[in-house]
Amino acid sequence: MRKKVFLVATGCFAERLAKQVPLSDAEKAALSRLEENPRKIKRGAMIQRVNETVTELFVLREGRVMSFVILPDGSRQILRVYFPGDFIGSASTIYSKAPESLVALSDAIVCPFDKHALRRLLDEFPRVAALLFLLSNAERVSMTDRLAALGRTSAKARVASFLLDMFDRLRVTDDSITDSFDLRLTQEEIGDSIGLTSVHVNRMIRQMEQEGLISRSNGRITLINMRQLEEIGHYTNRHKDMDLDWLPVG
Repeated sequence: MRKKVFLVATGCFAERLAKQVPLSDAEKAALSRLEENPRKIKRGAMIQRVNETVTELFVLREGRVMSFVILPDGSRQILRVYFPGDFIGSASTIYSKAPESLVALSDAIVCPFDKHALRRLLDEFPRVAALLFLLSNAERVSMTDRLAALGRTSAKARVASFLLDMFDRLRVTDDSITDSFDLRLTQEEIGDSIGLTSVHVNRMIRQMEQEGLISRSNGRITLINMRQLEEIGHYTNRHKDMDLDWLPVG
């Protein structure tokens, strides 16, 4: 019994979902079982290649991972940056071939599991299934916001919105974050996420610093004027104010 309580208390994915709705001990334990086989990944290591047969889905326990595709002109489009507690591979649940590549942005720990484990979880705990559906759609809306911004908003707006989105996503699982966070991304990686060159990203970040909107220190970004950043980035926080009243009763 003590061991089960330990799993419930430390399951990264369970903690992530519990930020949205209270979970039962049985739900926490079932989610924690998805993390029973942690795997250490070195920075830069490829976890999954596009068009490979999908054999595993993942929970990210530590570090950061990105999904990306290579465009016809050879450039890279980063689709999403994943943080601890995130479920990686929702797009792969509906295809036998991976629609995107996954690579570690830092030394990381991922917890792989197969689709059968996910099916059992969803069979036994429909409320968890509904919550995963909700979060997947929130992710889709957030990506739609970014897609709408590409080519339609200024470089400054795209950088501001990207920084705010990172900040709000990290705050979901880290209550200690108040106004600053560790960026841990190169300017090239930011640019590949929002359709800008690294030179352009650098210019926009320096401009926002000079205007007193942000500050930087040892790789850490502090958001000084969030209200103005939100106005510049035409930003909506898609990670709060979710309608959860329709979820099944636990």
